[in-house]
Amino acid sequence: MNYDFLAPNQIVFGWGRRTELPKLAARLGGRILLISGSRTLERTGLIEQIVSGFTNPAVPLHRFQVASREPEVADVDALVNEFRRLSPNDRDVVVAIGGGSTIDLAKAAAAVVQNRHGDSVQDFLEGVGRGLQITLPPLPLIAVPTTSGTGTEVTKNAVISSYQPAFKKSIRSDLMVPRIVLIDPELTVSLSRETTAYTGMDAITQLIESYISRRAAPIPQALCLSGLKYAIPALPAVVRDGRSRPDREAMAHAALLSGLALANSGLGLAHGVAAALGVHCRIPHGLACAVMLSTALKVNQSVRERELAELERLFDSHHSTNAVAAGAFVSRIESLCRDIGIPSRLRDLGVSADQLPLLVPASRGNSMSGNPCDVGDQELLSLLQQIY
Repeated sequence: MNYDFLAPNQIVFGWGRRTELPKLAARLGGRILLISGSRTLERTGLIEQIVSGFTNPAVPLHRFQVASREPEVADVDALVNEFRRLSPNDRDVVVAIGGGSTIDLAKAAAAVVQNRHGDSVQDFLEGVGRGLQITLPPLPLIAVPTTSGTGTEVTKNAVISSYQPAFKKSIRSDLMVPRIVLIDPELTVSLSRETTAYTGMDAITQLIESYISRRAAPIPQALCLSGLKYAIPALPAVVRDGRSRPDREAMAHAALLSGLALANSGLGLAHGVAAALGVHCRIPHGLACAVMLSTALKVNQSVRERELAELERLFDSHHSTNAVAAGAFVSRIESLCRDIGIPSRLRDLGVSADQLPLLVPASRGNSMSGNPCDVGDQELLSLLQQIY
């Protein structure tokens, strides 16, 4: 047995614990660079409530409001330039409050601003840049997620998009894991039903794909089992009643575990294709993962029958064989998706038939490399056509 396990220095989890953020930030640095991207929390006044807690005159606060969309190369470069106008140093701490997109943007900017051997974040992106590496520690980062899905608050990469040319790639380094993660499930109560469903399915897809990944390891697999026991019952409940505290807490905890798992085990086909659907068809990431998940499970069922059976037996231990249990788990996921309103076909997402060939090469990346079995280009195109 041989593996590594990466995680933040500290995880702070609990309802209402956002009030501890100023004290945590002051412990890390002498100046706060606060990035917020949630328009909903701004409208409800929660962002201002959080900001009002930063009262220590010895720890000045600089605020940056960013777009609430998946970060693009230009967004990262613009934020890096804003940081550099403040002449940042290692006594500064970045605080990112928002969904996965906001946290990815902050992680990338905190890394690039300290690594001046690159002219743009694109220079550091896998497969499309100059192949530059993050060699100097990023500005220390505190991540405060306001959705329960991506898990990026505990990972070592940030996903950055471009549309001309079209790509969705990661900047990645062990140094990019946030220093502190503060998860307050109360911050997710105002999420819409759609965002709750999509981000929740992102977390569930991450838990499943990490569990069956060809890079799966013991600690992440244990986290996946725990996370799925929380998430699969809680997601339909919280989609029906977004104010349910137990279900919001369950989903926030499951999303955290999914991030720890994927950071250490990788993902698979569903996430690989989801990246392509995002950049070529502008499909929200969690929705794309959800639509692809059952197809990915069927593709991998023969080589991960025992593992999928183990997942089904978390909920029903009475299946006679692994084959029956694995099939039942695939059916369970399909039923879950129907229950929360996830479409089953790509055309229902607005994807056109002539876009399908474009998705195949764009699906090749770090996520697809973790898929349990190899899927050739023609096979992948055929799979996309089957669910079109």
